[in-house]
Amino acid sequence: MAAAPPVLRVRNLTVEFATDAGIVRAVDDVSFDVAGDETVALVGESGCGKTVTGLSLLRLVPEPPGRYAGGSIELAGRDLLALPGEALPAIRGRDVAMIFQEPMTALNPVFTIGTQMADVLRQHRGLSRSKARAEAAAMLAAVNIPDPDRRLDDYPHQLSGGMRQRVMIAMALSCRPRLLVADEPTTALDVTTQAQVLAEFRRLQQEFRTAVILVTHDLGVVAETCTRAIVMYCGSIVESGPTAELFRHPRHPYTRGLLESVPRVRAERLPELPVIPGRVPDPGRLPAGCRFADRCSRVQSRCRDARPPLQPVGAGVPVSVACFNPW
Repeated sequence: MAAAPPVLRVRNLTVEFATDAGIVRAVDDVSFDVAGDETVALVGESGCGKTVTGLSLLRLVPEPPGRYAGGSIELAGRDLLALPGEALPAIRGRDVAMIFQEPMTALNPVFTIGTQMADVLRQHRGLSRSKARAEAAAMLAAVNIPDPDRRLDDYPHQLSGGMRQRVMIAMALSCRPRLLVADEPTTALDVTTQAQVLAEFRRLQQEFRTAVILVTHDLGVVAETCTRAIVMYCGSIVESGPTAELFRHPRHPYTRGLLESVPRVRAERLPELPVIPGRVPDPGRLPAGCRFADRCSRVQSRCRDARPPLQPVGAGVPVSVACFNPW
């Protein structure tokens, strides 16, 4: 039986920003697919381009100063970059939704939770006011918010951080989108609340069979929730593959450096936390060769002359790496 086509197909996506210092390419020739009900992580340190990639999937990069300089973003067969701007509001929320990093800024402080959820349901599912309120209450109950009927009349500031994030998850999934983009959805939460929110997130994602892209720098969250990981550095993908395989056998020196930098509980006391040496190159003056070359312990002469392509490596495991000298 032929494999089902991916829900999302990104090809050669390039996003640029106009700055006082010139044009900065935040996302550079990025390509990947996401299958239905798959959870894929976009991983990397701050400034690697993962958040801009996530925002691009909803055409939320502000234009100007941003510009989609090339590529395509096909969601269920439609190229979002080719659509006129007036067609996008009908797609956002219904076909692709987003959970933002800080729910207090994503939720409108002057409207109740119920009003905001009902507006989404009425616009995208055509529900009446009473049915939209009932569905909103059901979604709050689904994310384990106690007394959901009463909470619908609360304003965002009356909820805790964990409850606000649950509201964002409920709102994002209420219209059963094909794709959900979650940008650091648990960063501001304590460890216990984070675990609870992630458990509910996974349960609902499986129930609604929604494809998920998780934008994060937290490798612990990736290991716990994602089936596949895409590692980004300086706007490009340097490695991608099944999460378990990337954690077990990272091929790219940058991926290995990220994993070695994760704090661990050890019997012995270490003098200092392992770090990746060097600095990220200036995005306005990127080198001609591999962008990780100056920080890499396995650098070769050709690494400074040409950029390694992202290509499959190994046998029997669907892992791709952009490195001339991978592990």
